[in-house]
Amino acid sequence: MYNYLKKFGLSLILSSLIGVIYLTGCNQATPTTVEPLSRTEFVLGTVAKISLYDHQSEEILDLAANRLHELEDTLSINKTGTLIDEINNQAGIAPVQVDEDTFKVIERGLAYSDLTDGAFDITVGPIVKLWNIGFPEARIPSPEEIKATLPLVGFDKATLNAADSTVYLKEKGMQLDLGGIGKGYAADEIADLLRSQGVQHALIDLGGNLYTLGTKVDGSLWNIGVQDPFNPRGKIIGRLTTADHSIVTSGIYERYIEDEAGHKYHHILDPKTGYPYENEIAGVTIVSKSSTDGDALSTSVFALGIEKGLEFVESQPDVEAIFITTDYKIYITEGLKDIFTLTNDAFTLAN
Repeated sequence: MYNYLKKFGLSLILSSLIGVIYLTGCNQATPTTVEPLSRTEFVLGTVAKISLYDHQSEEILDLAANRLHELEDTLSINKTGTLIDEINNQAGIAPVQVDEDTFKVIERGLAYSDLTDGAFDITVGPIVKLWNIGFPEARIPSPEEIKATLPLVGFDKATLNAADSTVYLKEKGMQLDLGGIGKGYAADEIADLLRSQGVQHALIDLGGNLYTLGTKVDGSLWNIGVQDPFNPRGKIIGRLTTADHSIVTSGIYERYIEDEAGHKYHHILDPKTGYPYENEIAGVTIVSKSSTDGDALSTSVFALGIEKGLEFVESQPDVEAIFITTDYKIYITEGLKDIFTLTNDAFTLAN
């Protein structure tokens, strides 16, 4: 028998001017100086919450909620009848014509797959389905199953035709999985939608993909608590002060299965081996202008380890990162050194 753990709540905790807001559906929110108008939806496989601090309109929230469900109907791998479902069903058979959203997300996903040399690979779907971590059907596949499935993974076997707006997976059995980039794209889209409606101060939370739109109403920066990967939700290691940024956290604590010997297999899978990444990284937080970028990078840097991961992030424009190791050390990129404050004595800053 295997135990499985679903993702509880969200990775990030928002600290308001006079208290702490826990963006998890089950926790009490401490009041802020301005009470937001909020909407909570279950969409894209997670709990999404949009909070407006100005231009507080139910009509704007309706537009945002409808846009999220529209993206889910297009991008989800766990919902039948989506365009991604159709692309996967037509793998090795025929190209599928897609809409603008689907083409853009896949195009960005393949670009990141290439940039990271396959450490991030949106064709990892067959491996993800094999493990099913985070679902009741989660199991530890045999080495033989993994070996047989790995040939179905490879971003170089996915082709795009911009003229016809088509996507084609060259081998039957291949599957796209946009779980590592789809929520980031959705967060960016909602931020753009809110701006188009005149909103200047808002929080967008898509299951741990957080976007701080503008500053707080009084002009001060948002204080963002970074999840402690070794303790239950609500515990943090420190805080970031920021505005108009995406903050995305991934960690080995989020979803995993455990074998009878007590060994845990987390959900961040290596597309090249078919197994979860095993290195010194316990959690990564990416701070960026684009949530799409943050989503993809928060997964892909697990493959690189601390030294190469820091070097890689530093080479990307408008991207910063916090790495938390399994031995309670914290590494941060240069651009965060003035805006990150360590608050947990169990951890030490290592650079």
